[in-house]
Amino acid sequence: MIKQISVVLKNIPGTLAEMSEILGKEGINIRAISVADTSEVSTVRFVVDDTPKALNILKTHGYTVYETDVLAVETPDHPGGLTAVVKPLKDAHINVLYLYPYLGRISDQAIVILGVDKIKEAEKVLKRNWVHILGKEIYNL
Repeated sequence: MIKQISVVLKNIPGTLAEMSEILGKEGINIRAISVADTSEVSTVRFVVDDTPKALNILKTHGYTVYETDVLAVETPDHPGGLTAVVKPLKDAHINVLYLYPYLGRISDQAIVILGVDKIKEAEKVLKRNWVHILGKEIYNL
């Protein structure tokens, strides 16, 4: 398991850029990011190279932040490759709440960030199905 940060931003031009600039000035590298919008707000989920520092910086700048455990998993990078990850979860009745790509690679494998409803069970199921789950090394890729 790794840590994900979530922030809810108002849908106003420049709010994402402002947050990104604040993190960048402090040396925080965003390694994976997802932005999902509604009419008034966007939920930004992301993985950074230094979660505790990023949380502190964002809180200091007035952001309401949430920290969540997520999984970072390798997935084959070919048509249908994602099935190797999501089918075992489906078979175990584990709901994938969201999924987004990691902005790096290990050899020829893609990496995705998974938010699921039963994280510990998902971790066991994926390991049983030979899915490589990344740990803290994800912060340094």
